[in-house]
Amino acid sequence: MAAYFFDTSALVKRYATETGTAWVTALLNPAARNHIFIARITGAEMISAIMRKKRGLKISEADAETAATLFRSDLANRFRIVEITPVIVESAMTLAESHTLRGYDAVQLAAALHTEARRRTRGLPALSLITADDDLLQAGRAEGLMTGNPNNY
Repeated sequence: MAAYFFDTSALVKRYATETGTAWVTALLNPAARNHIFIARITGAEMISAIMRKKRGLKISEADAETAATLFRSDLANRFRIVEITPVIVESAMTLAESHTLRGYDAVQLAAALHTEARRRTRGLPALSLITADDDLLQAGRAEGLMTGNPNNY
């Protein structure tokens, strides 16, 4: 059993077939008993990503509806949600400045670092940041997180 923090660029691969889908699906398989963390903002980002794929004709309207429904179910029942607090936003501001990240990427990284710190305090194994965003991967590594890129699988 491992712990993973997914950003939207990686998690979308669970709901729309693209490079890395099989790897992401394996990590998210309930039988693997992995702990899957996502930031609360991932909800809005995910629905947006699915709808943009539909608008860009990368998935059908029916597939988009199915994907959104499945994501909402996973959001309610599968993922461990990291709430976005003022402390996380302050950290995100610093991370955006030091790594020149986009706003939501900085929030994702701050939430992952917050989750990792809480796990460390409890003596739990480290988590891995899973993202398909190269800038976020680089920043995560610079901040000491283990990382994984589904585009490599």
